[in-house]
Amino acid sequence: MSDVLEVDVAVVGGGIVGCAVARELAGRDVSVALVEARGDVGDATSKANTAILHTGFDAVPGSLESRLVARGYALLSAYAEQAGIPVERTGALLVAWDDEQLDALPGLRAKAEKNGYTRTRLVGADEVYARVPALGPGALGGLEVPDESIVCSWTAALAYATEAVHRGAHLLLRHRVSAIEVGPARTLLTTDRGAVSARWVVNAAGMGADVLDRMLGFDRFTVVPRRGELIVFDKLARPLAPTIVLPVPSSLGKGVLVSPTVYGNVMLGPTAEDLDDRSDTSTSEQGLSSLLEKGRRIMPSLLDEEVTTTYAGLRASTEHSDYVVDVDAGMRYVLLGGIRSTGLTASMALAEHVVGLMESAGEPLAERPGLPPVPRMPMIGEAFPRPYADAARIAADPEYGRVVCFCERATAGEIRDALYSTIPPTDLDGLRRRTRALMGRCQGFFCGAEVARLLEDGGR
Repeated sequence: MSDVLEVDVAVVGGGIVGCAVARELAGRDVSVALVEARGDVGDATSKANTAILHTGFDAVPGSLESRLVARGYALLSAYAEQAGIPVERTGALLVAWDDEQLDALPGLRAKAEKNGYTRTRLVGADEVYARVPALGPGALGGLEVPDESIVCSWTAALAYATEAVHRGAHLLLRHRVSAIEVGPARTLLTTDRGAVSARWVVNAAGMGADVLDRMLGFDRFTVVPRRGELIVFDKLARPLAPTIVLPVPSSLGKGVLVSPTVYGNVMLGPTAEDLDDRSDTSTSEQGLSSLLEKGRRIMPSLLDEEVTTTYAGLRASTEHSDYVVDVDAGMRYVLLGGIRSTGLTASMALAEHVVGLMESAGEPLAERPGLPPVPRMPMIGEAFPRPYADAARIAADPEYGRVVCFCERATAGEIRDALYSTIPPTDLDGLRRRTRALMGRCQGFFCGAEVARLLEDGGR
C-alpha cells in the first residue's frame, strides 16, 4: 500500500511522555514516527497539568515512579536551561492544619530520605507564616521542600516534539489508531489518515493507553479518568503565593494546593473526582465551590482577588499504585501506562527507561552522531525576558514591539514566529499555548478578533 509509512518505532501518543520518548529514540539509530490522534502535541492531559517539577520526595519508596521522578527532575532541569523552558525554583511548603497532619510531617521527611531526597526541613508555625504571610489562621507547622519548582508543561512538550522532528522523526497529527495487527516482523497500525508499519510500538497513549494495550491482546489495567478542577487568579495575586503551598497528602493524591505559575498567576486546586467519561474536562459548580471552600481555609485573602479563568484536566489513574510499564520482546512492544501528573517531571527519565527496555529486549539503539542542536523555544515565562521588553530585538524587527494581547503582552512577532515554527498551531488554543495570547484577564475579549485574524492570515 502506497500510504503505509514504514518506520522502526511508532510512538503512539503525543503528550509530554510520548514527545519525550520520540525525541530520545530519534537520537538513536532508528527511524521514528510520533502518532497522535489530536491536532497538536501536548493537547490532552498534558496541557492541563498542574505544572510542578517534582523532587519525588513523597513518592512511594522503591517504586518505579520514585526512581524515574528523581532522575527526571535532574534531566528536565538541565534540558530546560538548554531549550529555554521556563522554570522557577519557588520551593514548596507542606502545611499542617491539625495535630494529625503535624504528626505526619516527620514521617514524610523520613519518606523523602528513603527516596534519596535529603533537603526537606521541619519548620514551626512562626516560620510558616514568615514564609507565607497570607496563609489563613491555624497552621501548626510545616515541611519545607526547597527544590520543588514550577515549569511550563506546554513548552516542554513542544520542545521535545520539535527536537524529535529536527532529528528526523515523522510527526503524524490527527492519526487516531483504530486497529493493530501484529505480524512476525512488523506491526501494522491502522489510523484514520493512513497506516503505519513499525518493527516496535511504544504505547504512550495516556488516557487511551489501556485501550491500545487491549488492542494488542492484553488486559492488565484500566484507566479511570480522574478530573482535577482548578481556579486561576489574576497576576495581582502573585505576591500572596511566593512558594507552592501543599497539603499533607492523602490517598487521592496531593490534594488542594496554592501555587504560583510561570505565567505570573496563582492557581488553586485541583479537585480529585473519578469519572466514566474520558473526555469530560468541564468544570462543575460543585467542584469550584469545593475549591473556594478549601481556599478560604488555606489563604482567605486569595479569594478577594480576581479570577482569570477556571479549567479542568484529567489524570490517567489506574488500579495500580505505580506506573504500569512493561516490555514484550516477542511482540516488540513497550507499554507506558498509568503515568499520572508526575509524568511531566519523569518524562525524560521514562524516555531513557524505554531505551533500556528495548535494548534489554535485543534492540541495538546506538546514539546517532552529528545530531542538531537543542532548539531554543520562545520564552513565555513571566519572570524571564520577553520580546515586548527587548529593545534590541524590537529595533531589529518592530513586530516584536507590536503588542496584540495587552493582558499577556504577546506580540505580533511572537504570533508570526509560532505560525512559521517547526510545529505550528492549527487553532487558537494551540496559538495560546505557544504565545500566551488570549490567556490574560480579559480571556481574549479585547484581542480575540485580531489574534484569530493573524492565525487565519499566517501572522501577516
